[in-house]
Amino acid sequence: MSKKKNKTDKSAENVSAPFNEQVVEQRLMPNPLSKFSMDEDALRLALVTAQFALRATRQPESPSTDKAIGLLVLVNGMEQAGKGTAVTQLRQWVDPRLLKVEATIGYCPLAHQPIWQTHTKAMPRHGDVMVYFGNWYADLLYNVMRMATLESEKSAKGKKHTDIEALPIGQWQDYLRQQLTELQAFEQDLVANHTQLLKCWFHVDIETLQARLNDDEPDPKFLYQIDWHDMTIVAKFNEVAAELLRQQGDWIIIDGADESQAAIHFCHEVLHAMQKALVSSRGENSAESDQAQDSKDTHNNQVEYQSIKFERVKIPKVLTDIEDSDIDKSDYNDALAKKQARLAELLRARQGQHVVFAFEGMDAAGKGGAIKRLVAPLDPREYQIYNIGAPMLYELQHPYLWRFWQKLPNEQTDRISRVGIFDRTWYGRVLVERIEGFATDDEWQRAYDEINRFEAALAASGTLVIKYWLAIDKKEQLKRFEEREETAYKQFKLTDDDWRNRDKWSDYVQSAADMLARTDTKNAPWCVIANNDKRQARLEVLDHAIEQLSALLAAS
Repeated sequence: MSKKKNKTDKSAENVSAPFNEQVVEQRLMPNPLSKFSMDEDALRLALVTAQFALRATRQPESPSTDKAIGLLVLVNGMEQAGKGTAVTQLRQWVDPRLLKVEATIGYCPLAHQPIWQTHTKAMPRHGDVMVYFGNWYADLLYNVMRMATLESEKSAKGKKHTDIEALPIGQWQDYLRQQLTELQAFEQDLVANHTQLLKCWFHVDIETLQARLNDDEPDPKFLYQIDWHDMTIVAKFNEVAAELLRQQGDWIIIDGADESQAAIHFCHEVLHAMQKALVSSRGENSAESDQAQDSKDTHNNQVEYQSIKFERVKIPKVLTDIEDSDIDKSDYNDALAKKQARLAELLRARQGQHVVFAFEGMDAAGKGGAIKRLVAPLDPREYQIYNIGAPMLYELQHPYLWRFWQKLPNEQTDRISRVGIFDRTWYGRVLVERIEGFATDDEWQRAYDEINRFEAALAASGTLVIKYWLAIDKKEQLKRFEEREETAYKQFKLTDDDWRNRDKWSDYVQSAADMLARTDTKNAPWCVIANNDKRQARLEVLDHAIEQLSALLAAS
């Protein structure tokens, strides 16, 4: 009887051991040498434990974390190198409900938008793990391979490839280097906004590739859409891949010669990435040594904004010395009609190039009225207007800029419009979120550079970004508030927050000054419209848009 009781107690102890707090912490502790000490059962248990711990960071009641964090696993490399086998193995060993898998094979990057934009819908929520085959690197490699093999293809086939004739032959190295620089900045901003990255490159030698191509196993559609049977093309691919891996030191290279071992190696790397993500999600007071170790990681090598004292700029007179024009209504209507006709003409002559209008300004400064006059001469199908308010919960569970990426003009959508108009924008992070405390000091101080990189990426891809700050004085704002209160069909525009924000007028003016000083760039300059006269302000908005679009057409 005693033996039976002891046996039962021991069994209960074995069952509860996986859930012991100390044991769980051990499994979550990053250990680069785990693959030398863990058997498959231990690896599977550690993966599931880390997976659920990562999801728990999304729960607001979680006491051990202060930031939810997600993991995006990018899978690329040579064909027939065991990528599918590795991800299949991972899926069998973790809870499949908490693992998302997406795949692309590589297409030519779309016109007028950054190479990463198409893929932003595949971003994991904070707390989730996503494996993404192909991703933006598939598009990049597809395009580079087209450039790198064009001459040899034309020589071999003796025919003209009219669809790719315009590509910059012989300049693929420069193109690759430039795109990798932009992608590195994009990925660093993902990490800073709580989406950790693991980049895995699977590779095999040519003999293994040939053997697997010629076996009886069915093959999926080939990655990068290249002919893997052509050894000349494979050699060129290896040359391109080597250049990519030289320029980016954060890839994990997995030898796919033994697919079973490659799968285990991959699963260990995913485990380490989840463990590192969990460490980075913890508060400032936890595991300082772990954080110091993580800071050495390539993607976590971010500027420590909190250690740099933020210096406010002197408020420029343009934000305080507001004009009081008084344009005659008849003259205004005549000028408005002419400018609207010219604006519509320019927008329709831009040949599909993307245009983004970004409107910011003090409450009741006339953003909505200016937008209404901007779109009046256009067909509603030619543009999209986005009124930006507080983010929804699912938007908060992604990188800060994610909700704006989804609204950018996009060549993949069925809609004919390629003009996006934002009434309030991504600048909310350095305005209302800064003032109201919705963003930490680190977040809003870091956001200036993140926004500059975002807008630079848009401009580099051919998108025209036109930004307005509409300024009025405090007396004029009060007058407009009272008018809204007294006009039934305008009352919806006025909220309690609008009245409350008047008490923070000086804070908003200072934040606007800091924003203008730090984000007025060559790629996306600000246009400040400082006028208490609504009509004159609207004409100035149109004048600036006409000027920017005219310059765009002259340069094209």
